[in-house]
Amino acid sequence: MASAGRDGSPGKRRKGAPAQQPRTKKTHRKGSSKPNAEVGRIRLNNARPARHQTPADENQGAGANYVEDGVRLQKVLAQAGVASRRGAEELIAAGRVEVDGEIVTEQGLRIDPNTAIIRVDGARVIMDETRQYLAFNKPKGWQSTMSDDQGRPCVGDVVAERVMAGQRLFHVGRLDADTEGLLLLTNDGELAHRLMHPSFEVPKTYLATLKGEVPRGIARRMREGVELDDGPVTVDKFTVIEVHEGQSLVRITLHEGRNRVVRRMMDEVGYPVVKLVRTHVGSVALGEQRPGSLRVLGSDEVGGLYKAVGL
Repeated sequence: MASAGRDGSPGKRRKGAPAQQPRTKKTHRKGSSKPNAEVGRIRLNNARPARHQTPADENQGAGANYVEDGVRLQKVLAQAGVASRRGAEELIAAGRVEVDGEIVTEQGLRIDPNTAIIRVDGARVIMDETRQYLAFNKPKGWQSTMSDDQGRPCVGDVVAERVMAGQRLFHVGRLDADTEGLLLLTNDGELAHRLMHPSFEVPKTYLATLKGEVPRGIARRMREGVELDDGPVTVDKFTVIEVHEGQSLVRITLHEGRNRVVRRMMDEVGYPVVKLVRTHVGSVALGEQRPGSLRVLGSDEVGGLYKAVGL
């Protein structure tokens, strides 16, 4: 059988070589099928939630704003890392995307990404790459400050390079020098403010080793409240984990943010703290993070913090 030469003229097929199959034109996926809403309902949401995309929420609830020369919504979602463009189309088809307070299911909506408030599954999508959300496992003896005039190790030591690079980080609340565990750092001022403000009642959980063998009935007393010199304090949960050889290991969850409140509370009831580790702030857990190390919070963790403070 003849085959075409390089110049298009008939040529001979090499003996034993398979016959060439006629080429078929590859159909581009665009327009070949509609986005699958069923797939969109179960598609993983990779969105990085954010507190703000605009200085204010004046667009919230006003409905999606079409911009003739804007950027297609699926492209904005793809650029924000939510999903591929096709995946973003499926999320839209599934009714999981909201623009300016309105659920959008129409494909091709053009928006202004600088002013539109975009949410996926209720969490606002981050468009500001400068936002930083970090978890630090503070070792015992470290100061919860960005600098220390006595030369003691402090939080600022582990973020010095970030600060020198122009990031303005600050810690969310404090842990006293003798307390270990989870400390959050961010440059998101509004989130930090709300996490620290008592009105938002963000729970914090501690593992405490206490001097003395606490009775099981102490949990009720702690929930009813303990009177301190600056007012009463109550816990949300108090669980006795272990009592052994004159010490007790307990888990305490409360939303108080007063200075040394756990230590003062346990002193008041006669079981001083021997060791204290903060394990959770809201839904963010310390887990197996190594003491003295930093890690970047995941999108689900940041989203959980926003949800906890109503952002």
